[in-house]
Amino acid sequence: MPIFVGTMKTIKDIYKIGIGPSSSHTMGPQKAAQLFNERHPEANSFDVTLYGSLAATGKGHMTDVAILNTLKRPTRILWCPEITLPFHPNGMLFRSIDKDGKITDEWTVFSIGGGDLAEEGKRYVSADVYPMNKMTDILDWCERNGRTYWEYVYEYEPQKEVEDYLMEVWQVMKTAVERGLQQEGVLPGPLHLARKAAMYHVKAKGFSHTLQSRGLVYSYALAVSEENASGGKIVTAPTCGSCGVMPAVLYHLSKSYDFSDTRIIRALATAGLVGDIVRTNASISGAEVGCQGEVGVACAMAAAAANQLFGGSPAQIEYAAEMALEHHLGMTCDPVCGLVQIPCIERNAYAAARALDANIYSTFTDGHHRVSFDKVVETMKETGKDLPSLYKETSQGGLARDYEQMK
Repeated sequence: MPIFVGTMKTIKDIYKIGIGPSSSHTMGPQKAAQLFNERHPEANSFDVTLYGSLAATGKGHMTDVAILNTLKRPTRILWCPEITLPFHPNGMLFRSIDKDGKITDEWTVFSIGGGDLAEEGKRYVSADVYPMNKMTDILDWCERNGRTYWEYVYEYEPQKEVEDYLMEVWQVMKTAVERGLQQEGVLPGPLHLARKAAMYHVKAKGFSHTLQSRGLVYSYALAVSEENASGGKIVTAPTCGSCGVMPAVLYHLSKSYDFSDTRIIRALATAGLVGDIVRTNASISGAEVGCQGEVGVACAMAAAAANQLFGGSPAQIEYAAEMALEHHLGMTCDPVCGLVQIPCIERNAYAAARALDANIYSTFTDGHHRVSFDKVVETMKETGKDLPSLYKETSQGGLARDYEQMK
């Protein structure tokens, strides 16, 4: 295999297996705490300052719990929601303190979405893998070589390694669906929101085929999203807050059409490429670009996966992903009480259904259209910059405005 100095990272970073409820507010800070803790085994105590969105909604996302449980030494958490560091809204400052109370080291790091971390000027820690990071270029490669997107993935990532990882991802996704369908009761937090997945699943069984299909998709998305909100084990796809979309679509199609695990993991490879392109050229962080970067990207990934499973050409797959993301442009991130519950859980269910609609629409075309996926990604990034901060995971505006923040 030729070696390139690439411009895009492994798709495995899109699919992180971990604990909810938030990839940027729980998984990212937990990872940062782990790294700083390993760097300073001699420290007597720590100070951790949280800025911007991390501070504004961190208690609802259990940011402090994730950090404290990881550092396991006396730690003071300082909350500074009014201060947003220039590089990214999810800033953290870690300080190690010796037995005499002196600061021995400090580290400013950012949780940039999907559980990824970055320092200013150094966005990702994983190595470059792919020589292209635009869908248009990859589509051209596919058409010139008579191949498709999952084959592009296997061209540049060790096939056995990525297949094994995606199989593990698929197993965790299936387990999250099935576990969530068995759970009832109330989700944790002050909203006292009742779980709905089991009820939707039972009701869906009583409808005719078309309504039953849609109801089942809803139930699967609700199941995973409710597991995430409860701190259960899920897969970022591309984030915790949007983790119900991909499993819902893939689980439904595997059950309804008997697609093999091999075909499912190839669809996961294609979807991972879609998410990777957005992460590289824009953002998958709700704190940076709003929910269009989370649920919108999840919908695009699921639409691409579904279209591939049904035999779509590379052009049709690109079109399905483009439509799915385009129709989420401008979506705000306004979690009520800082929890990944309202409106996040319902958004996962709707996005799963919309992904299947994008697949069907694209299937009726030859794949040619005016607005490219890359253009939508560029527009999403610009739109995210234009959104006021109160609509980007701060719980200060939108649906969250009339609810008291968790203290």
